[in-house]
Amino acid sequence: MSGLHRTRPRREGLYRWPVRAASLLAALAAWQLVTAANLRAWVRFDRFPGPVDVVREFGRQVEHGQYWQDVAQSLVRILTGFALAAVLGVALGVATGRSRWAGDVLQPLFEVARPIPAIALVPVAILLFPANEQGIVFITFAAAFFPVLVSTRHAVKALPVVWEDAVRTLGGGRWRVLARVVLPGVLPGVFGGLSIGMGVAWICVISAEMISGDFGVGYRTWQAYTIVDYPGVLVGMATIGLLGWLTSASVELAGRRLTRWLPREGER
Repeated sequence: MSGLHRTRPRREGLYRWPVRAASLLAALAAWQLVTAANLRAWVRFDRFPGPVDVVREFGRQVEHGQYWQDVAQSLVRILTGFALAAVLGVALGVATGRSRWAGDVLQPLFEVARPIPAIALVPVAILLFPANEQGIVFITFAAAFFPVLVSTRHAVKALPVVWEDAVRTLGGGRWRVLARVVLPGVLPGVFGGLSIGMGVAWICVISAEMISGDFGVGYRTWQAYTIVDYPGVLVGMATIGLLGWLTSASVELAGRRLTRWLPREGER
């Protein structure tokens, strides 16, 4: 019976892919039709590039090293800032969730800083860091840090007390409780925060590149807009969407691999 429960979700997943592909193709076809017809209603498509124009421009860009340099630069920025946010967000989330002293000292600071949009920190980054690169990484870090911190803290607070009591009853100390109960128990919440943080980090790193970057997908997209290269703008947008989807999917895949012990839908 357990084998049947495991294979059924896999088959259902395979059947869903054609529906998803058909949805994407239908959207592209509708886009091509309204641009080819120069439709002007509530919105104007008479000057909007169609998917054929965007694909043609994308093919032209991928043949040049500048495109790949921009992609690599944005990935380095996002992964550096995100990695720092993941480490510090999880560590401080566990600390503020487990320690009343740490919560009293740090929580007011975090709650004051959390509502500030990360992109609003651009002037602060310019003042604090001598190079644009460091400032962009700082903004990326700030964007991803708070979703990870808050999700981790809530996950710690939601852990059943009976789990910790069971380990202590068997003679486990504070570090054993942390390693065997807290860290495994908060993983689902942590990866939820990481997934959200990755999406927010992409929004902010692209915005920071548009404002103060010298390279990167965001910088190149804004440059295309300033010279009225609308196919180039849409190529940049499509590149951002693809990179964001790949990195978020990687985080979710890692989360599923590290939480295999959790019951899945269809296996209960």
